[in-house]
Amino acid sequence: MKREKAVVVFSGGQDSTTCLFWALERFETVYAVTFAYGQRHSEELNVAKAIAKDVGVEHHILDMDLLNQLAPNALTRSDIDVTDGGEGELPSTFVPGRNLLFLTFATIFGQQRGANHIITGVCETDYSGYPDCRDGFVKSLNVTLNLAIDDTFVIHTPLMWLDKEATWKLADDLGRLDYVRERTLTCYHGVQGDGCGECPACELRQLGLNKYLERKGSDR
Repeated sequence: MKREKAVVVFSGGQDSTTCLFWALERFETVYAVTFAYGQRHSEELNVAKAIAKDVGVEHHILDMDLLNQLAPNALTRSDIDVTDGGEGELPSTFVPGRNLLFLTFATIFGQQRGANHIITGVCETDYSGYPDCRDGFVKSLNVTLNLAIDDTFVIHTPLMWLDKEATWKLADDLGRLDYVRERTLTCYHGVQGDGCGECPACELRQLGLNKYLERKGSDR
């Protein structure tokens, strides 16, 4: 374990909770930062609070409601349907600039606390086409933030090249598979645990879990 501090961009979902446990294995002090940006379901914030309290991590919720004003989308507006993007289009759940702003503010938060490691659960393997989940974007922003703040930060992306099956395996390797399955909220309709089973987020999560459990069972 490094005697260093880290900040986890934390939503209370499968990916960020897995990253939280990943960070706790590696850093002496871990902060969890959750952004309130007018999410359709405030339950996401409640789940994040509960998990952070349960694992004993200092948790901060930062107000980013301006995102909802700038970029209305299916994650913040109940009158916009959750849909996959057609060919050449982004899904209705894409929030322009979300990860750009989240990582920037997480870095500023870290700078004030001497935490030079920023952890995010973005992924280019199962990323629904979101451009701000790509490895090139994260590396570019890392350079920009170091120049802007005149310090050395490292943005860690433990899930960048993992599909959902491999993400479940990582949670299992960390001894937290059941916890992540039961306590997190990934569902676009605000249903904790295994979710509604119908929205794109739930379908992707369940498909990955089924594949992992099947593979795990066949390896015994």
